[in-house]
Amino acid sequence: MKATTKAGANRMVQFTTDMIYGHTVQSPQTEDHPAKPLGEYGKSKWATEKLAVEWRKQGLNISIFRPRLIIGPGRLGILEKLFKLIDANLPVPMIGSGKNPYQFISVFDCAEAARLAWKGGVPNAEYNLGSDNPPSVKKLLGDLIVHAGSKSFLLPTPAFAVKATLAAFDAINLPIMDPEQYLIANEMCIRETGKLKRELGWKPQYNDGAMLIAAYDEYRAKKAGQSYATTSAVPAE
Repeated sequence: MKATTKAGANRMVQFTTDMIYGHTVQSPQTEDHPAKPLGEYGKSKWATEKLAVEWRKQGLNISIFRPRLIIGPGRLGILEKLFKLIDANLPVPMIGSGKNPYQFISVFDCAEAARLAWKGGVPNAEYNLGSDNPPSVKKLLGDLIVHAGSKSFLLPTPAFAVKATLAAFDAINLPIMDPEQYLIANEMCIRETGKLKRELGWKPQYNDGAMLIAAYDEYRAKKAGQSYATTSAVPAE
């Protein structure tokens, strides 16, 4: 930010994470949801937001976006572990019953949000980024298994036991998932995006099921050494 001001620039679009919220206190979560991050990733992003607030006082305009899990070309992350299970026809464990919704956001919808923020003068505000009407974890994963032609099946688990096991792996420095991922995996984590829609005219163009299937198809294409048209792989709603 020092370099930004030194160069004479006074507007910035900043992406942090929805992981700053921590456990669900209210659902859906608006931008004024309490910020209590659960792991180092969320804590570091929250620290940058507090820093941005201080720089706003010195004349910078900073729009802050808090995206849900971003999906797009080349982005796999934890999804790769899921795709490997499905390809191997292995059971796919869920943390809890899988009845809670899971929300993604397309990288293209993130880019459009940044464009609209710039067009709107880069307001000093925080905005959630997430899809509309996210389906349940059970439906998302079930539809993916059918699409893949896999013999995998969904395996509900006692959430408390799985979380305790994952925490034990963390304790011995063999992490399987980040705390921010597994500690809220069975909660109602829907990020409300009405503020962004009202103030900047944004609307997500991609749905969760199609985004997940497109990510899986890209993963399979790369494994087979084939090219994949990622920019057109996810149909607009």
